[in-house]
Amino acid sequence: MKSPALLLATTAAFFPGYAFQLPFKLPFFGGGSQTTLVAPQLPESATPNRIAIIGAGAGGSSAAFWIAKAKERYGLNVEIDVYDKNSYIGGRSTTVLPYEDDSLEPAELGASIFIEANANLWRAVDEFGLERIKFEDEDDDSTGIWDGREFVLTTSSGNFYSNWLNKIKILWRYGYKAPAKTQELVGTMVSRYKKLYSRSAPQWSNITSVVSSLGWEEVTAETTAEYFDLHGIDRRWTRELVEAATRVNYGHNVDKIHALEGLCSLAPSGASSVKGGNWQIFEHFIAKSNASVYLNTTVKAISHFNPSGPWLVDSTASSQPRLYRSVILAAPFHQTGISFKGAPALVPVPPQPYVRLHVTLLTTSSPHPNATHFNLAPGSKVSTTLLTTHEGVRVRGGPEPEFNSLTYHGPVRTRDGTVRRNAKGETEWVVKIFSKERVEDAWLERVFEGRVGWVLRKEWDAYPVLPPTTDFPPVKLAEGLYYVNAFEPLISTMETETIASRNVVDLLLREQFQSALCKSAHLDGEDDAPDATSGSAPDGEDDQFVFGWDC
Repeated sequence: MKSPALLLATTAAFFPGYAFQLPFKLPFFGGGSQTTLVAPQLPESATPNRIAIIGAGAGGSSAAFWIAKAKERYGLNVEIDVYDKNSYIGGRSTTVLPYEDDSLEPAELGASIFIEANANLWRAVDEFGLERIKFEDEDDDSTGIWDGREFVLTTSSGNFYSNWLNKIKILWRYGYKAPAKTQELVGTMVSRYKKLYSRSAPQWSNITSVVSSLGWEEVTAETTAEYFDLHGIDRRWTRELVEAATRVNYGHNVDKIHALEGLCSLAPSGASSVKGGNWQIFEHFIAKSNASVYLNTTVKAISHFNPSGPWLVDSTASSQPRLYRSVILAAPFHQTGISFKGAPALVPVPPQPYVRLHVTLLTTSSPHPNATHFNLAPGSKVSTTLLTTHEGVRVRGGPEPEFNSLTYHGPVRTRDGTVRRNAKGETEWVVKIFSKERVEDAWLERVFEGRVGWVLRKEWDAYPVLPPTTDFPPVKLAEGLYYVNAFEPLISTMETETIASRNVVDLLLREQFQSALCKSAHLDGEDDAPDATSGSAPDGEDDQFVFGWDC
């Protein structure tokens, strides 16, 4: 399956799932009874050089990695503890095994791609010796955009622009300006986004400042529909093709999602994933950090009774609270269930609703969906990448599409790459469906003509609701307490969680340890010249420079 070039998203939905065996030793896990938390009488000198990270997903695992980078560069003496309520590292990124068969290649449960512009993940794959799988390497097939009653656009094999017939279809329906202007707007966004990796990368204590420094005020204050309309782009293009991207990647229609995230849905080339699962990146972040990891562990309370004293983290890992100089929260604040106690009070974190997504992963021996279900003649060939638009409901009062996306992801294979045959000797394909409601068995039987082999369903809060906004959560909740997920209402991807954690770590190191991730860049009074020991060059001289990895 090859997705259209303009519809490949910067990875948006990365989901919880299943445990895996870790290649490194972990300290003690859950258990132990809880005791009433009492503020201990400790002298100021009792505050340890220890940082707690709550959450072992993209944000938490990368935070541990960035701290370890500072330790390596500057001899910083600090311990790292990482807590997660799940039994695995990876947060909202996970894989599952078709038929629960360990001999088969795992399948990503969520939307699971990143692009070449995602420099942290791209660099991590190379540094950790992992293998990228490009979407161009997957089976090449057609794409259809379904409005609940009919296909408003179908393309033949290949992406929208690599095939002359597809070009003609697009130009005939939308005109030349729509794709050309869209590519220009996306290019501008990506160019500004790449500044986050430069030696002069902005460092922020609130999200509004980074929005301003990157010139993103307009794109965060308008819906995608409003922004594209104001730029004179054909309304059908925006509400059909662009909306297909925002629905598959964020579960939003273009009149509900801010324009920055809409532009992020229209990713450039280079969309890839990690062979075996993207979670391996985050496992390596943790392993490289030498952090102590407490999985299957619920953090119940975080307390601070003395402004100059330690933070106390009360968890199921121990009967007594553990002391920390600083705490990094790398999980959605209102979903943690953590009780915050003590004084002063935290900076308020506004409620953040999430999109509830149903993911259905299945195998089928049907090479294409059933044509008659999509109001086509029996035997017609239906596209194996089906995206959707709400425009049929808006304009024609038609039915809402039953799904956001339905995509074939290649045949079921064994781990050595051999195509697996079922008991009837048939090839089976892995299919992933994103929908707002549960997809029932009867619907699957109809769409795949009774040829469904294995089904796995998962329901979760996949990504934040992303309306236009000028207000963002605080990055710093209190002295020594920092919030990675404050960045999510701006851009919600695996990659941007690693950028947000890098910023939080840099802020924490400067404020709590008089250090930095890269001292020359962000410590007051330091020379802006490159670190002589880093082997890196200033901006413009080294296209491979990635701030944080390099200094």
